[in-house]
Amino acid sequence: MDLMILNPEVQVFINANIGTHVATLALQKNPFPNVDWITILNQIDAKTKAKDKLPHWFLSQNIIYPSKLSVEQTSSEKTASYKASIVTGDHLIDLTGGFGVDDFYFAQKIKEVVHCEINPDLSQLVKHNFEQLRVPNITCYTGDSLATLTALKTNWDWIYIDPSRRNDTKGKVFMLKDCLPNVPKNLTLYFKNTNAILIKTAPILDITAGLTELQHVKQIHIIAVENEVKELLWELHAAYSGPIRIKTVNILKDKNETFDFIWNEVASFSNFSLPQTYLYEPNSAIMKSGGFDEVGSFYKVNKLHKHSHLYTSMDLIPFPGRVFEIQNTFSYNKTAMKFFLENSKANITTRNFPDSVESIRKKWKIKDGGNIYSFFTTDENNHKIVLICTKIS
Repeated sequence: MDLMILNPEVQVFINANIGTHVATLALQKNPFPNVDWITILNQIDAKTKAKDKLPHWFLSQNIIYPSKLSVEQTSSEKTASYKASIVTGDHLIDLTGGFGVDDFYFAQKIKEVVHCEINPDLSQLVKHNFEQLRVPNITCYTGDSLATLTALKTNWDWIYIDPSRRNDTKGKVFMLKDCLPNVPKNLTLYFKNTNAILIKTAPILDITAGLTELQHVKQIHIIAVENEVKELLWELHAAYSGPIRIKTVNILKDKNETFDFIWNEVASFSNFSLPQTYLYEPNSAIMKSGGFDEVGSFYKVNKLHKHSHLYTSMDLIPFPGRVFEIQNTFSYNKTAMKFFLENSKANITTRNFPDSVESIRKKWKIKDGGNIYSFFTTDENNHKIVLICTKIS
């Protein structure tokens, strides 16, 4: 960790160049010969990335950033705050500390937080940042987290783990056993030190596959931010063997959309109908959950088709996702397309439809944008249809 980067003049230069392409800056002469130029450029790049994702860090003085990639891979403050709402108690250990964003928020709920990081440079950097952020109840340990867990001999209220995929797993099916640390292999050891484990995984992990590798799963949280799924949180409790609750949350600027259901519960089923007055598209967290029968049953809306995952109703209802008013419905054919959409401007969504958005745009010369929303899908009679809509929310 190069503390020369905290020179006030260097910091002024970094802040003045937030948002500037570092490839352009790299062509310039280093105005600070005593400070490594690549380090300065990396700070500009990483801090630019942190502006929206980590506003508390961005607005604080004397923060040192790791690589831009590390900032991209860390939790956002929004998702970290949600994680902190899950945990309770006095003692939590994070076995995969990283940049420490999650631990900053855990420390607002937990009396003592331990941050474990195998990379000594990153561990030192995070310790420095916690001091600048005035967080006194986080202790940083460098080295193998299993060794730290064993050495501390503490009965933890929570163990938190964010396993990373090994480089040799690229292109392969994502399994937890392919990550570091290998959580399925170490699970018995973890439960000797705690009764509660929270695991963060990338959204690409298949829920069914994860459940085949893990034991004692009580809840799975699917977290989206502005309708983009960011992470899955697996909540494990010692000896738990009951029903698994799926909690979906879509964190928006002014509210959170939430929907919960029991995994593989047979009580829910879908009703079907042709398009009515309103159209509903579930948010991305619900889409990831696979709770398509459950959301339709709970909100009393009808599905257009078993595989379309679009819903309709006569009366307008609040719904966790996008809501539209249907203006026109027609069969997908040359005559109708020429009349309604050819050479027009519209937003296009496909659900359970054979053609891609790109091919539809090219074939019918439809420009992107505007106030018209068109859904290309399949109805309950297996007919290919197009819905012309206006957006409500």
